[in-house]
Amino acid sequence: MKRYLVQTHGCQMNVHDSRRIEEVLAKEGYERTDDSQLADLIVINTCSVREKAEHKLLSLLGTMKPLKDERPSVVLAVAGCVAQQEGAKLLGRVPHVDIVLGPDNIAELPGLVSHVEREKTSIARTVFDVHDPRFLDAGAELSRRDREVSSFVTVMKGCNERCTFCIVPTTRGPERYRASSDVIREVRALVEGGVREVTLLGQTVNSWHEPGAVADDDSDDELGNPRNMGESQFARLLRAIAHEVPGLARLRYTSPHPRHVTDALVRAHAELEVLPAHVHLPVQSGSNRVLRRMSRRYTREHYVARARALLASRPRFTLSTDFIVGFPGETEDDFRETLALVEEVGFSAAFCFKYSQRPGTPALKLEDDVSEADKDERLARLFAAVETSQRQNLASLVGTRTKVLIEDLGREGDDGIARWKGRSERHEIVHVEAPPELDLRGQFLEAAIVHANAHSLMGRVEGDLSGLPRREAPAPRAPSDEPRTEHGRRRLPVTKSA
Repeated sequence: MKRYLVQTHGCQMNVHDSRRIEEVLAKEGYERTDDSQLADLIVINTCSVREKAEHKLLSLLGTMKPLKDERPSVVLAVAGCVAQQEGAKLLGRVPHVDIVLGPDNIAELPGLVSHVEREKTSIARTVFDVHDPRFLDAGAELSRRDREVSSFVTVMKGCNERCTFCIVPTTRGPERYRASSDVIREVRALVEGGVREVTLLGQTVNSWHEPGAVADDDSDDELGNPRNMGESQFARLLRAIAHEVPGLARLRYTSPHPRHVTDALVRAHAELEVLPAHVHLPVQSGSNRVLRRMSRRYTREHYVARARALLASRPRFTLSTDFIVGFPGETEDDFRETLALVEEVGFSAAFCFKYSQRPGTPALKLEDDVSEADKDERLARLFAAVETSQRQNLASLVGTRTKVLIEDLGREGDDGIARWKGRSERHEIVHVEAPPELDLRGQFLEAAIVHANAHSLMGRVEGDLSGLPRREAPAPRAPSDEPRTEHGRRRLPVTKSA
């Protein structure tokens, strides 16, 4: 039996793609391994959104050269956004790479491996499926085997926004949408396989509409804000999933675009219990001047109005966001507007990044005139502002009760108490304790919040726990030095030959 190892870098979309890669390989009889010395196929799934992604990939691939020299039969594949961006050029730059695989070509991977083994030659497949979009279902059997509490379902891919800093339209192509019937069928299968939470994925997920249907009005007014703030096909999709799959405990989506936060979407959050009291809504900057240069197609005022509508839709609703500092032309006054936005909205968390030039983006035509020293200084100030907002949010929750979806076992102390980690209905990390014989994974419990840490909460599960399932034996903990991505996927183990 052939074995494979997948290493994942990047965002939730990359994690989702890695799962689809695993499922495609499992159907062909491959078995997963954590040991690169045992793998017949190694797949590096890459992200190109952040700075120096190509250089980091080349460095990683360099460490793989000794392994390929020692075991020439192992097939080395590069997938994801850097693969799409570089294409066949990557084969010339790194001769020991066998396969370059674009995100739309995942289903072809077993056949490409056979081609490499048969023809003894490398191959690149980076063709967008624009005319006949394919969406690979999440495997319910694989989810059941791995006891997944949370899983991803793609509803659309690609992006039509053309933000000047973003490489996604180049690496993921134009927007393509999946039929609601297929989405609902996949969500239902996952829930039947034991999944409790599903996150709908899309580059601008709330721009989704039924394939072949007329999209919602996408035009802007004279200020650059979207005209249509009423109905939303995406909101109708959320309602259909809630109605058709009542066993689903929680339904999330990422990443929405502020331009498509309609009144209908806000009402869905107010009325659908399955939706959490949280949305991750990227803003990128608090300055209208910078937003125009980024071609975000909304104003600060529009973002604040949509944020306030969401915050008012449910008690204790929270918003997290993305920021880019040091975009070309950003002045100190522009940056202060970003700091002011953090205070005005009160974000519960934020991903903050320094601007970096990405190949093929319109922003390359702009002079990168913000020094690295200024970018570093502004990033530090932004982190401080966001952490203050986060601490305030967490502290305000002490003494309240919240529903927690338990995801996995955390550290077990010497006192014999099992400490579990989950997410609140607002997406905060919550740690709870339970007797060591109980298995809380996948349970949807109510917890009293007793303490706020710097980035998480401590909760106490109250009530009768006697009906909860038991563990046959304490779950093994991963070694503390086991390398993992920020999403928990395995990194490539270091071997003696690497």
